Amino acid sequence: MFDVIIVGGGAAGFYAAIQIAEKAPDLKIAIFERGKTVLSKVKVSGGGRCNVTHGEFSPHELVTNYPRGKKELLGPFHKHAPGDVMSFFEQRGISLKIEEDGRIFPVSDSSQTIIDCFIAETKRLGVKILKNSAVKRIQKSENGQGWQVTTMNRHYIGKKLLLATGSNPKIWNQLAEMGHTIIPPVPSLFTFNINDERIRGIQGISVDASVEIPPKKAFSSKVQIKLKSALKEEPILESEGSVLITHWGLSGPAILKLSAWGANILHGFNYQFRINVNWTPEYTTGSMENYLWKVKETETKKTILRTRAVEIPRRLWTNLVRESGIEKDLKWSDVTKEKLQKLALQLTACSFKVEGKSTFKEEFVTAGGVDLKEINFKTFASKLLPNIYFAGEIINVDAITGGFNFQNAWTGAYIASQAIAEDLR
Repeated sequence: MFDVIIVGGGAAGFYAAIQIAEKAPDLKIAIFERGKTVLSKVKVSGGGRCNVTHGEFSPHELVTNYPRGKKELLGPFHKHAPGDVMSFFEQRGISLKIEEDGRIFPVSDSSQTIIDCFIAETKRLGVKILKNSAVKRIQKSENGQGWQVTTMNRHYIGKKLLLATGSNPKIWNQLAEMGHTIIPPVPSLFTFNINDERIRGIQGISVDASVEIPPKKAFSSKVQIKLKSALKEEPILESEGSVLITHWGLSGPAILKLSAWGANILHGFNYQFRINVNWTPEYTTGSMENYLWKVKETETKKTILRTRAVEIPRRLWTNLVRESGIEKDLKWSDVTKEKLQKLALQLTACSFKVEGKSTFKEEFVTAGGVDLKEINFKTFASKLLPNIYFAGEIINVDAITGGFNFQNAWTGAYIASQAIAEDLR
């Protein structure tokens, strides 16, 4: 018999357990983890450095990074935000740093620092950790006051149940059987697979660019794009930021933003669509064409291939010039209007065919989960099932990359923990 059973030995589960134990030290708390190791997602976060949160301290600005959950998280972020998370770790002897892009990491640059902190704190506070304890069944206890949790070998009773299981279909299925609405999960953070000569062999290049996904007319009826928008050729999705050329296609913050905001649309496209990249976002196609005419007039004797007219990496410039049909020895003075127009298009409206996706590193994030309408965001409790609470990715909240998904986990875990501890004291 436990006072609190937490299902899921990840970031949200450990954070909640520590918060409950500190607020109500006499409670018996257990974390159930289905695997043989805990905190595996923390381990790989931020390339192994653990991007614990983001240095955005205004709740109104913070919520703009959540394609799903923006409205619901505003109140919770007023109660527990990045500053509170930083205080939590710093009070436990972990120094943090805010990098130029706003991401926050331990000064050690090692996720193990965060893992060691969680393990030490749960041990100090007497929280029981049960590994290899996949939950097979959740049902009301015989007295109807709590919940019976069944693993492979045993039955456990908990007065309160906190589900922090992430993207776990088995738990979602059980919740659906008990009456909850589960929004079907789809991948959220992913990179785009592109096989194209213009970016082949130049992996590692990063460019500040604007990117957009134009309407897919053949698919418009399925995703219910407004016909008016489709006729105007207005982009379905657009983003701006760093675009990274990789072995398999395109990645980087601008691409990841598109993947998050367009998670459901791109899933509907079966990850087959076109993307337009403006490698020089300060220019339109028209203004670029005018600019190239000026270059033609001033650099008459130089070859186009060797004269990088805009501030993009030389290898990318070379590939775009070749794609425009410009020979390697062609001088600016001899270039035709048609070829300059083609080069302007390559620089400002470079169209690629996307054929599939790849997971962003090991940081797999999904859109979908428990319907937000069925959660009380003052306590993160289920509105349908008494004494059940949620935290983390199990609910239909997801964010762009940069520490925001962890912040959702910390905030939900904290608010749920306070409600649980207060109710059981």
